[in-house]
Amino acid sequence: MDSNPSITTYPDIAATAFGRKGKITASIIIYSELYLVAVGYIIIEGDNLHKLFPNFAIKLGNLTVDGRNSFAIVAGAVIFPSILLTNLGVLSYISFGGVISSLIIVAAVLCVGTTKGVGFHEKGNLVNFKGLPTALSLYTFSYGGHAMFPAIYNSMKEKSQFPKVLLLSFITCTIIYASMAIVGYLMYGHNIQSQVTLNLPKEKISSKVAIYTILASPIAKYALTIMPISTAIESCLPENYHQKRPLRILIKMLLLVSTVVLAMLVPSFETVTSLTGALLIVSVSFLLPCVCYLKIFKIYKHFGYELAGISGIILLAILVGVLGTYSAIAHTIKEA
Repeated sequence: MDSNPSITTYPDIAATAFGRKGKITASIIIYSELYLVAVGYIIIEGDNLHKLFPNFAIKLGNLTVDGRNSFAIVAGAVIFPSILLTNLGVLSYISFGGVISSLIIVAAVLCVGTTKGVGFHEKGNLVNFKGLPTALSLYTFSYGGHAMFPAIYNSMKEKSQFPKVLLLSFITCTIIYASMAIVGYLMYGHNIQSQVTLNLPKEKISSKVAIYTILASPIAKYALTIMPISTAIESCLPENYHQKRPLRILIKMLLLVSTVVLAMLVPSFETVTSLTGALLIVSVSFLLPCVCYLKIFKIYKHFGYELAGISGIILLAILVGVLGTYSAIAHTIKEA
């Protein structure tokens, strides 16, 4: 990006390396990833609201929508006003609340563990090779912010500070993820669900804090997540339609409705996140950066430590992608 100021997005990098086909491929992968992340947000809302209000259901004549799916619809209705916002500054402030909520959730879950009746007494296997593909996919999903790196880099006044910002962000995320993983496993062991908040006792105040906070987080992040997708769809329309606000709202509304429907059809948060991590985020975070770097800077023409290291990353990414995708699909078939 330093060598070519016209490169501002991930697809631009792919276009520089592989032309129009590379740009289209990168765009499809990135927007599919963001779309499935949005589906995951709806699933989180439905699962946790159903835990709080297990007897809730929507009845339309003779049709009854069960509690979890009812809350997926409710979540879509609550999220709808946020997708009408077009001011990125406002959306950024709202999304920042999602960052704060992550810290609150970790603290609240830790408080639940210190109370009587829960504790940190569960024991299990240190290594479970059977669950390794899913675990790798989930961790890959957790570090899947690479698609936004070019935009963040271009928005910085001091671009030389980007490596430090990146390092600090990854360290912070690792501490939060590791803390939640260790605490959750010590509290519930093999009985832990795809979202630890589903295990928490509803009657405890700290549990309610964690559940209500995790309910707020997707609402804060959803609009920013689908905005690149809606913008890409708008760019494919004739130019005279680009500034028509009703059309932009319709596109976002259709995206929202489709994510709600998919969340109802694929109810497992674990399946969505592991499949997204293995199939899409592995491509965005590992494969695309490596192959684009090799192509743009002609590294593949000179054998050395750099080429060997990048080749190793590519092979590892392919292995994680294949095993993780197989595991996610097998889990989906088993649940069906």
